[in-house]
Amino acid sequence: MDDETFWNIIEDCRRETPDRDERLAWLRGRLSRMPELEIVQFQICLDRVLTPTFTWDMWAAADMILGWCSDDSFFYFRLWLVGLGREEFEKVALDPDLLAGTPQVRALAGRSPRAWGDHEWPEWEELDYVAGAAFEAVTGKPHEDFHDALDAQDVEDPEPRHPVGDRWDVNRADEAARRFPNLNALFPAVERA
Repeated sequence: MDDETFWNIIEDCRRETPDRDERLAWLRGRLSRMPELEIVQFQICLDRVLTPTFTWDMWAAADMILGWCSDDSFFYFRLWLVGLGREEFEKVALDPDLLAGTPQVRALAGRSPRAWGDHEWPEWEELDYVAGAAFEAVTGKPHEDFHDALDAQDVEDPEPRHPVGDRWDVNRADEAARRFPNLNALFPAVERA
């Protein structure tokens, strides 16, 4: 499976429904109709397409939107970006400040995260498990065998050990306004003592 095929599957999924749970069910069904190797390659493609979003700037954008972002939250946020579709994903991977223009992010502005509905949270952790679930359904093998099948592909992890770029303090109002003026207008930086 190449990136084009991967994105076609994601776009087909997006056209089917805006609901994340329904998307997961659709993806599981689609992947379950594929050969075992293609299911494994879907996961490899997912890991590869996420790589350009592993930057300190993207992490800062996630911090601005979420208020704070752990390692896991950042990963789930990046998976959510995939769910925005290829065009939006590729734009924001190059310039995270463009997230301010997405309807999903604009809908969160000015509201406390405690008031966000489950469906609004900019995270999609379950996307990372959908290929494994399809693999289990197709092969009848346990989840550990999915990881063995991934390892058997002998594909080097494309992601660097640390985020790319320079780390900066998203809580410094002047820095946030300079680097991400659009996101900062929606989620203003608050100086911490």
